[in-house]
Amino acid sequence: MTTWITICDTCKREGWDQSEMEQTDGEEFAALIEATATGLSGVKTRRVSCLMGCQNSCNVAVQADGKLAYTIGSFEPTQDAAAGIVAYAMAHNQSETGQVPYREWPQAIKGHFVTRHPPLPKDT
Repeated sequence: MTTWITICDTCKREGWDQSEMEQTDGEEFAALIEATATGLSGVKTRRVSCLMGCQNSCNVAVQADGKLAYTIGSFEPTQDAAAGIVAYAMAHNQSETGQVPYREWPQAIKGHFVTRHPPLPKDT
């Protein structure tokens, strides 16, 4: 089963100035996360335009079919943050339920969780 990292590529942190920046903070962050996740088994990335978490810019969602899903935000687009998100996604992938024990969370993502969503019920 694949764990998806869905990255908002339209996110802009406070103070973002279109006239001075070639790309959004979300685009910059997406490129870092994509590069970090390249070649990993069980984790894939995708970009979306707007996760509607503008108050918590540089947002990502970590999700997989039948597992808890998480929205994580308020990041600066850094390699350390990207590595933390990918490491968390790998742990999410290895978890049967998607829940990762706090002691296994990468330091870079602690304090960045915005929401947790239960898996959708199976149709019967």
